[in-house]
Order: sequence, then structure tokens, then C-alpha cells
Amino acid sequence: MITDPQGSVLALFLLFCRIGACMMVLPGFSSARVAMTIRLFVSVALSLAMLPLMWEPIYSRATNATPGVYVVLIVSESLIGLMFGMIARLYIMGLQFTGSVIGSMIGLTAPGSVDVLEDTSETTLNNLITFTGLMVLFMMDFHQIVFKALMDSYDTIPLGTLVGSNKMLITLTDTLTRTFSIMLRLASPFIIFGIMFNFAAGLLNKLSPQIPVFFIATPFSVLAGIFLLYLAIAAMLRQFADGFGPIFLGG
Repeated sequence: MITDPQGSVLALFLLFCRIGACMMVLPGFSSARVAMTIRLFVSVALSLAMLPLMWEPIYSRATNATPGVYVVLIVSESLIGLMFGMIARLYIMGLQFTGSVIGSMIGLTAPGSVDVLEDTSETTLNNLITFTGLMVLFMMDFHQIVFKALMDSYDTIPLGTLVGSNKMLITLTDTLTRTFSIMLRLASPFIIFGIMFNFAAGLLNKLSPQIPVFFIATPFSVLAGIFLLYLAIAAMLRQFADGFGPIFLGG
């Protein structure tokens, strides 16, 4: 039986601020293909499920806060949730960057079509790589890693702690640095292939300048690049999935 409905609602809303802000930018859940109502219901359900586990620190802080302090708590909790969600989102954006690099290196730069995840224009190859990578993350339960990290964050970032903007920027910068390193490693075979193929095509053009070598070489570049992608995509997705945990948890 709930003895203090008002305090329970205040505590639930503070927990919802951290979880809801994370869900607002979390890959997959924040997609334009997922209705906002579904995101809201999932966030509320997670908040209700986690509230009994976080009852003591959240309830006491929520009921003892003045209206002004409570507003500050809402803002700080939302910023903390956004930071956790942006770490995962930056990692997915790194895979989109990898897909763009691969398409450019193999010469598959067709006009953009409808994005599978967002309401933007994206190439078919980039859609394939990004959607497959996100699906692999869901298969490996990346959302459970995020939700567990949100629960554990109350030990390192207690309710009411104001995280400085410099710490948030350092966290996001470190995430970008490590993400770029992983994505560069994933795209490195295609970068090497593109450099070697274009260098060979340039030499051939010097040997026979009267022949439009680059127009002739483009179909072979696309064909060889797609075959290389066929050989490498399984290892790419495996390394991509294995790299999420250490980056998100800071390991």
C-alpha cells in the first residue's frame, strides 16, 4: 500500500527524467520509425520497474526538496540521461560514418534514398551497414547494458549531483576518440583498397591517356568493393558489437 502518493510520484518523475532523457536519444528507440507514444510508455515502464530498487536515495531526496531545488534536480537528471544516451548514439553515428567511407572508397556513391532509421536521405549501402549493425547490437542486448549502467550511475552520480559541463564534454570527447579509432579500423581494408585501386587506375591512365580509364575502372571498383564487403562484413559487425561495451562502460 502506498502511504505517500505525492512523494512516490515525485520520486518516480525524477527517475523518469534520467531514463526518459536517455531513451530520447538512444539508438533504435529514438528512431523516427518508433512512435513517440511507444517511447513514452517504455520509459514509464522502465521507471516503474526501477523505482523499487532506487527507492531509498530517490524518495528521501525528492520529498525533502523545495520547489526550486526540485526544478534543478529535473534539469540535472535530464542532462545525465542525455549524456548516457549520446554515448550510444555517437557510437552508431560512427558506424554511419564508416558506411559513408566504404561507399566512397569503392565508388558506390549513388544518390541517397530514404533512411531506414531516420527521416533523412541516405545511400543504400549506408542503410544496410547501419541497420545491420544496430540489429546486431539489439541481438547482443546492448539495451540491457545501457539500462544497467543507468541504475549503476546512481552510485557514481547520486541524485542531486550537478555534473560539470567540462566533465560531460570530456566524456563525449573520449567517446568520439575511441569510436573514431574503432571505425577507422573497420574501414581500413576499404581505404587501402580505394587508394591502391585509384593509384593503379591513375598509372594506367598515364600509360594510355586516350582511353577514359576512370569510366572503365568504376564498374570494376564497385564489383571488387562489394566482393570485399561480402568477405569482411561479418568480422566488421563482430568487432563493432564487441567494441560497444568497453566504450559505453568506459573500460
